[in-house]
Amino acid sequence: METKIGSIGSCKPVCNDVGSIPSSGVSVVQNSVVPSLIASSEATLGRHLARRLVQIGATDVFSVPGDFNLTLLDHLIAEPGLNLIGCCNELNAGYAADGFARCRGVGACVVTFTVGGLSVLNAVAGAYSENLPVICIVGGPNSNDYGTNRILHHTIGLPDFSQELRCFHAVTCYQAVVNNLEDAHELIDTAISTALKESKPVYISISCNLPAIPHPTFSREPVPFALSTRLSNQMGLEAAVEATAAFLNKAVKPVLVGGPKLRVANACEAFMELANACGYPVAAMPSAKGMVPEHYPKFIGTYWGAVSTAFCAEIVESADAYIFAGPIFNDYSSVGYSLLLKREKAIIVQPDRVVIPNGPSFGCILMKDFFKALAKKLKFNPTAYENYHRIYVPDGLPIKSAPKEPLRVNVLFKHIQAMLSSDTAVIAETGDSWFNCQKLKLPEGCGYEFQMQYGSIGWSVGATLGYAQAAKDKRVIACIGDGSFQVTAQDVSTMIRCGQRTIIFLINNGGYTIEVEIHDGPYNVIKNWNYTALVDAIHNGEGKCWTTKVRCEEELVEAIETATGPEKDSLCFIEVIVHKDDTSKELLEWGSRVSAANSRPPNPQ
Repeated sequence: METKIGSIGSCKPVCNDVGSIPSSGVSVVQNSVVPSLIASSEATLGRHLARRLVQIGATDVFSVPGDFNLTLLDHLIAEPGLNLIGCCNELNAGYAADGFARCRGVGACVVTFTVGGLSVLNAVAGAYSENLPVICIVGGPNSNDYGTNRILHHTIGLPDFSQELRCFHAVTCYQAVVNNLEDAHELIDTAISTALKESKPVYISISCNLPAIPHPTFSREPVPFALSTRLSNQMGLEAAVEATAAFLNKAVKPVLVGGPKLRVANACEAFMELANACGYPVAAMPSAKGMVPEHYPKFIGTYWGAVSTAFCAEIVESADAYIFAGPIFNDYSSVGYSLLLKREKAIIVQPDRVVIPNGPSFGCILMKDFFKALAKKLKFNPTAYENYHRIYVPDGLPIKSAPKEPLRVNVLFKHIQAMLSSDTAVIAETGDSWFNCQKLKLPEGCGYEFQMQYGSIGWSVGATLGYAQAAKDKRVIACIGDGSFQVTAQDVSTMIRCGQRTIIFLINNGGYTIEVEIHDGPYNVIKNWNYTALVDAIHNGEGKCWTTKVRCEEELVEAIETATGPEKDSLCFIEVIVHKDDTSKELLEWGSRVSAANSRPPNPQ
């Protein structure tokens, strides 16, 4: 059996299995046919790279031109199956590749040497933290300049071209410097296949004088990748399942909690297969929102310690056994290390390892294999869900607004909730949007993405560009704070140029609200912009774009009706003006706990 990799036709919002290898044992990126010969004049490195990107599904490549990558860009433009998208800066190009990869399974960006490479580095680091295979391609110096004592522009003034490479070592799983044609084919293919296998970014530097030169190694169409899957150690798998089943089957009220590594483990379906078999209630860690289906009958919400969905933390933390599937316990997800979990109750399942409480640890076991095998061994036990059902009280609604009353954030998100369907996807920016979007109930098929591990403010603008470009069948709803928007606002221009129909809710509360709740100071207050006027200036009458400001619920309702009606094919930018202290109660709680964690005094030496 053969399965396609990286050529997903549309988003899979319930579980985006990014860069993972199907369980069939072999994965290819196109039909297995004998590669055809290419005219010698077209047998170039640039064409080979372009064809490879199309093969793996990176059909839209986000770029910023620079003198070292211009010839390479010519070849990417010439590839019929590839769409080259020029971005306003390298950081946003990297964020766009991140957003594209979340939907299609792989993303790509092209920048120039050092000044471009170091600008995109932050976005690549974010993709690394989120296990996203992003192909970062850099146009490098002329091959004749390597090994000389020359000083080049776009460098720090030293005759050493490795500064950029050394920086990328820490945030990519493979680095290829292509400065001769003899091994270019091998280096490029190894880099791309490694990104797919490891589900991490890779770095490819290509000398500026090489893309257009014909070479015999490129005389045929690229041979489709055949990527062998990793296999579970069968004896270890059986032992892990036996030990886990023995532990869980004697528990009275066990629960399941999905974590963010479900995606990279390609284990979302297996996780739900286990949930159906055992009857345990299912929660999701905040960074796993969108990976666990919220329409599932026994879904109890987000487990996030003190800021969990109502009644969720009580059920999870009072359980006598819990399985955490692919968790990341950092200071943010643990609310300043304040989770009331006990190690002796927790079975931790990582993509290739299972840890039993007060027992052995089993390696070389794939998460999806483990869940499928475990589903056949567990007794059906709905006790914890029955407890949840007994204590559950439905959510209340925000207090009804008085006529023309200043708009409150909870009223805003009540209306955003009503907009969600299988035809939408939500992008949540770092900040209070994390907490407000976390409370949205996602309908079946509704996409959801945010960047919790790295938490780079401004990520959402570029990511929205990339995700919307990949998910043409969905309308993206982006919730962005004013402080974050000021970091990366320029690429709204690219969204308009690409004809995207995203709805952006710009939440204008006058500063970095998430920072205020951790530690306040004058540095958290920003200069207010006329955001709608800025976007109107960017629009400049070219393309479809509609903007408005809203200050009360009546204006919000009218704006949403316009955005989903007459302007449904336009990019809609809705500036929502709210009070500077109007935050979610979860942010207030979370901020105080994270502040306490940050301010711990040094341990005695």
